[in-house]
Amino acid sequence: MTEQPNTAYRIERDSMGEQQIPNDAYYGIQTLRAIANFPISGIKPLPTYVDACVLIKKATAIANGNLGCISQELSHAIVQAADEVLKGQFRDQFVVDIYQAGAGTSHHMNVNEVLANRALEILGDKKGNYQRVNPNDHVNYGQSTNDVIPTAIRIGALLALEHTLYPALSDAITALDNKADEFKDIVKSGRTHMQDAVPVRLGESFRAWAQILSDHINRIERAAEDLMILGLGGSAAGTGLNTHPQYRQQVAQILSELMGQPLKPAPHLMAAMQSMAPFVNVSGSLRNLAQDCIKISHDLRLMDSGPKTGLKEIQLPPVQPGSSIMPGKYNPVMAEMTSMVCFQVMGYDNAIALAAQAGQLELNVMMPLIAYNLIHSIEILGNTISALTKRCIEGIRANSDRCLSYAEGSLALVTALNPHIGYLNAAAVAKESLETGKSLREIVLEKGLMRAEELAKVLDLEKMSALPSDTERT
Repeated sequence: MTEQPNTAYRIERDSMGEQQIPNDAYYGIQTLRAIANFPISGIKPLPTYVDACVLIKKATAIANGNLGCISQELSHAIVQAADEVLKGQFRDQFVVDIYQAGAGTSHHMNVNEVLANRALEILGDKKGNYQRVNPNDHVNYGQSTNDVIPTAIRIGALLALEHTLYPALSDAITALDNKADEFKDIVKSGRTHMQDAVPVRLGESFRAWAQILSDHINRIERAAEDLMILGLGGSAAGTGLNTHPQYRQQVAQILSELMGQPLKPAPHLMAAMQSMAPFVNVSGSLRNLAQDCIKISHDLRLMDSGPKTGLKEIQLPPVQPGSSIMPGKYNPVMAEMTSMVCFQVMGYDNAIALAAQAGQLELNVMMPLIAYNLIHSIEILGNTISALTKRCIEGIRANSDRCLSYAEGSLALVTALNPHIGYLNAAAVAKESLETGKSLREIVLEKGLMRAEELAKVLDLEKMSALPSDTERT
């Protein structure tokens, strides 16, 4: 490295030649080449993905220092640099577009260069003096893009699940259960095929959604177990070339301690580095969650439709004016936003599946796409569910009179008469009620099909809408 006097640049060299690097930049020549090569989307790496990569670099620096592969002085400097990044410093230095060199080499070297140059400063040296701290020889000792990046995807996904999605789902379940308790005595008309059906409790509609989300947490957690098996230590092709014999065990243990997760080395490093199946599995569980979130958001919109010409069984909290031309209009915007995000997650899942099958031999070069799509899916789903909970679910009010009116007027109440007057008689009663506007109760009594006392018991909405568990409790 040659410092240029009275300039704002330093000169760095790699195997392809020289480049001018801004003196205030912590990235280096390989990052600069990637900036020039990939002006694609303008989307920079997700902070969580940066954290994952830097956590790996911290763990590897500790392990390599302990094993004598790099000096303790360099190990401590790299660890300090990593800790500074993890605390939020130098975030503007991670600049490579998410659509980049296959396998993620460009981003990986961006991380190596930033940590190397910051470590140089910590040691009292100048950025770019790679003879003392080298991005490849020291920060990346015993590592390859080919084992670091699939490990970073695992770590990034685990971080996103722990910090974003799981808390959001837990809060949503609590809010839905609270609404279930609040609305437990409100009877409404059930609907199947978008047509009137037997009565249900409004509270149990919310309880069902809470159970659905709870089941999804279990599915995602099971899928995420595969993320805890690390191929780190496989080096370039899974053989562990240029690594210390104790490295793979030690680095997995250090990462486990740093994350508080039960991480362990894969039984076969080549398999862990080649197969993207764990990411496809987790992405599939996110797609499954997204599909049910769409269903819930659509149900909320239908139940709030109106206010004069729709169902209007519930009132979603109005959070912003709904029209630029129609005064007083409020739209179910939080539910609408939820569906849009879920559509995006489902699209990301499809892209992940395509990328996962596109690997050849010892490497899948589509990992940058998988990394961004998977971690971003987790985070936007978590942020969306959190926003829906706080800005919508927690403020929902029930229109109990409207609910009861629909339940009492539903022709589907005739279903309860089947055991008493038979299916054909019940169908005739329903048809006459629809044609004449008379109530089911009136027609049954007029035809003498049942006594009034017996009919009152059969058409008891409270009893009809009770779940078996309600009956057992009473």
